[in-house]
Amino acid sequence: MIAVVITAVVVAVVASVISVFATKSHIQKVSDEKIGSAEDRARTIIDDAVKSAEAKKREAMLEVKEESIKTKNELDREIKDRRAEIQRNERRIVQKEENLDKKLEAIEKKEAGFAAKEEEIKRQKAEVAKLNEERVQELERISGLTSEQAKEYLLKTVEEDVKLDTAKLIKELETKAKEEAGKKAKEYVVTAIQKCAADHVAETTISVVQLPNDEMKGRIIGREGRNIRTLETMTGVDLIIDDTPEAVILSGFDPIRREVARIALEKLIVDGRIHPARIEEMVEKAQKEVETMIREEGEAASLEVGVHGIHPELIRLLGRMKFRTSYGQNALKHSIEVAQITGLLAAEVGVDVRIAKRAGLLHDIGKSVDHEMEGSHIQIGVDLCRKFKESATVINAVESHHGDVEPETLIACLVQAADTISAARPGARRETLETYSNRLKQLEDITNSFKGVDKSFAIQAGREIRIMVIPEQVSDADMVLMARDISKQIEAELEYPGQIKVNVIRESRVVDYAK
Repeated sequence: MIAVVITAVVVAVVASVISVFATKSHIQKVSDEKIGSAEDRARTIIDDAVKSAEAKKREAMLEVKEESIKTKNELDREIKDRRAEIQRNERRIVQKEENLDKKLEAIEKKEAGFAAKEEEIKRQKAEVAKLNEERVQELERISGLTSEQAKEYLLKTVEEDVKLDTAKLIKELETKAKEEAGKKAKEYVVTAIQKCAADHVAETTISVVQLPNDEMKGRIIGREGRNIRTLETMTGVDLIIDDTPEAVILSGFDPIRREVARIALEKLIVDGRIHPARIEEMVEKAQKEVETMIREEGEAASLEVGVHGIHPELIRLLGRMKFRTSYGQNALKHSIEVAQITGLLAAEVGVDVRIAKRAGLLHDIGKSVDHEMEGSHIQIGVDLCRKFKESATVINAVESHHGDVEPETLIACLVQAADTISAARPGARRETLETYSNRLKQLEDITNSFKGVDKSFAIQAGREIRIMVIPEQVSDADMVLMARDISKQIEAELEYPGQIKVNVIRESRVVDYAK
């Protein structure tokens, strides 16, 4: 029984082994068939790829070959063009060298000719010098004069002729220039003055305050004079209370302080409460009012003239000039008038009217503080204009309006003219008798210092100087030069409004008696 089972098991195992081998053999056979088929397809694909790569390689090689041939042709053409250009340049250079050689040959020939001519000229000069020496010797022998004596005689004769011709020429030129320039200048000045009308106020060193009644004088003086002392101390002016009915006189050389005192006193009179504390309060208010008034006056002046963009500090200084006078002429009114006349003259001659007005308005700005600072009003004005960044044209006009420096622009000359017109206008300024007398004396002293002057007379209030010369010492030609020299010296040494006529008179008299 057990043997049968074992046998059956062995048979089953053998059968299983045989079945496995059979299955594996079948699978191996199928796999070999598939692998063979895949290898065939792979070979076919590889062959196709190789053929396609070779075709593309041939096409790429053809394209590269064509591109290289094209590039080569272009390079050959460019090389050919460059060679042609180089050949043209070489031919041009060769031609220029040939031309230069020809020119050098011509120059060498000319130099040789010049050398020969130079030798000839030297020989001729020697001959001329020899002939000239012989001529001089012959002339000395004939005239009986040496060459130095003859030279002196000729120079003297020529000098007299030249002096006469020069005098005539100067006379003609001056006459012509005066006719043309005088006509034009009169036209400009008259046009400017006609268009400009300004009022002028001659101010003094006192102000008068009207009182409602004479009892107010006692209140102003105060107990033991304390009110009047406080007012004088605070304002810096003198109060004169005398027998003048219903009036108090304020005296002081500073117009601004005098104006502060006037306003403060009028406020106290209206208020009625007059005591030291109230006086101090009113003086402070008056000072603020005057400061405001000064600024408003400066702004009004700039608006009246039409000048804008001036620094506020310069506007304030312009306003201070309302309280400044020069020879009785109000400085602010004078500056406004100068600005207007300068602008009108600038329009006539064709320069910048705006800059001209600005220079005219600021030309005397130094006068607003010249009693507080060292130096002339011109130098102070220049420093102020530089400080507040005014233009070089304006600074030069301020610096040169009295002739201290030379004017550099036409506008500076116009400011000089306008300043003279405003100052010399009849009634514009007061001149002291002493100044007037000194000016006349200086005028006569200058003319009497010239050689050949017999006597001189300053006439027409110093607007003309009449000079009598000695006929034997001064000729007619010398008179023209003398008048010119005297005019120049007067311009250099004197300060005067307007112009001075220099009139030179040469008179010859012959006296005889019939007996």
